[in-house]
Amino acid sequence: MSPKESVILFDLDGTLIDSTEAILESFEAAYARFGQRRPETERITAEIGHPLDGMFLSLGIPPERVAEYVSAYKRHYRQISREKTTLLPDAGRAVERAAVEARLGIVTTKTAEYSIELLEHMGLMGYFDVLIGREDVIHPKPHPEPIHKALSILDAKGDSCWMIGDTCMDMHSARSAGIVGIGVTCGYAAPEQLAACSSHVRKSALDAVVFIAES
Repeated sequence: MSPKESVILFDLDGTLIDSTEAILESFEAAYARFGQRRPETERITAEIGHPLDGMFLSLGIPPERVAEYVSAYKRHYRQISREKTTLLPDAGRAVERAAVEARLGIVTTKTAEYSIELLEHMGLMGYFDVLIGREDVIHPKPHPEPIHKALSILDAKGDSCWMIGDTCMDMHSARSAGIVGIGVTCGYAAPEQLAACSSHVRKSALDAVVFIAES
């Protein structure tokens, strides 16, 4: 098939970018706003990749207070995200190489508006034809809705589409949407976790893109 008939979708955190510092600082700001101490770093990083409201719930914030914690988080995050977020090694090369092979999209549980700002700041947004964020869907990953929506916008068929991500949520979403998921170990999930939920595991987004190109 022609390469441009293919689609490669990327997760963002842990797949293309490292925003751990910005995330932890924003959690610190949110908890401090309400006179609380931020949970341990390991508890927060274990939740990265889940929607923000779900993260706060898992960390013990009562459901009726989640919205105000999310709001406090987002206010701080937007102020510092560009300064305290970096591209993962070879992520830029991964996107450039992928653009030769396929049309590209982002499927993330981050806020789409902030994700676009980050990618524009990094000079990469122009490579992507679609970006699906948390506010664009009712059901985030691991539900297939975000991938279905991206593929619908691109008018793409599942048999020529791939999802590259660093968590099993990405892999479950891809499988449910009928596309191939490739797990990358440069992010937040342990290699053994990814091996349990994907038949294809690579070290980085670039390695995943090379695998796709050679398939």
